[in-house]
Amino acid sequence: MIGGLLRGIIPEYWRPIGHLVHLTRSRSGGKVASGPFAGLHYGEHAVGSAYIPKLLGSYERELALSIEESCVTKPDVVVDIGAAEGYYACGMARRLPNTRVIAFEMEAKGREALLEMVNLNHLTGRVEIRGKCEPLDLEEALAGARRPLIICDCEGYEKVLLDLTKVPALQRAQILVELHEFVVPGVTGAIKQHFEATHQVNEIVEEGRTRDDYPYRDFYTRFMPKSYLAWAPSEWRPEQMSWLWMMPRLAQH
Repeated sequence: MIGGLLRGIIPEYWRPIGHLVHLTRSRSGGKVASGPFAGLHYGEHAVGSAYIPKLLGSYERELALSIEESCVTKPDVVVDIGAAEGYYACGMARRLPNTRVIAFEMEAKGREALLEMVNLNHLTGRVEIRGKCEPLDLEEALAGARRPLIICDCEGYEKVLLDLTKVPALQRAQILVELHEFVVPGVTGAIKQHFEATHQVNEIVEEGRTRDDYPYRDFYTRFMPKSYLAWAPSEWRPEQMSWLWMMPRLAQH
């Protein structure tokens, strides 16, 4: 109750979290500051994930090399499953101006935020926004593509979608998938085994974050509890996450 009263009295800017968000937006100019998507204009919030790391460009930094490796191959279609507000969908659309981008997002608020990001970055007509992705939808999205890239973060549904028997086009796709063992125990081993014959499979494990990963300081942060500075670059994961980066053995040229 007291906390609620204080929040009603103290402006958001002077609350530690609100101040860190404002400081990050101010110093970054409302754009992603570094990483593969540096320069991407960003809205004022993220959907279902950490906002400050996206502005910093450190969000899922473990995947930066995979993103760069994929950009070199110039995929002819990028399919982002679980696109949320569009960090990857809009980021890849800017990086690959001649590539078709299809973004699946089942939540209405996610699609609204994604449309805002598309408009903010002048990507109208570049990013196709769709709803929930089922295996048939994925097969259709990949139809005709010779060098597709899939970026998948779908809260455990990856075990259903990433099925070569239901989606044969996966055999020619680069696949970057976040794994959700805490939702579907055993999903990591199942997907590895399923793709070992068709893809080179590499597992990437989440690194820790510390307050030293937050680059911005001002007068207020000098007196702020250090726990808030450690919170700023963190990604609020329920457990240590991992991803699979899977490259097709029979690359298409």
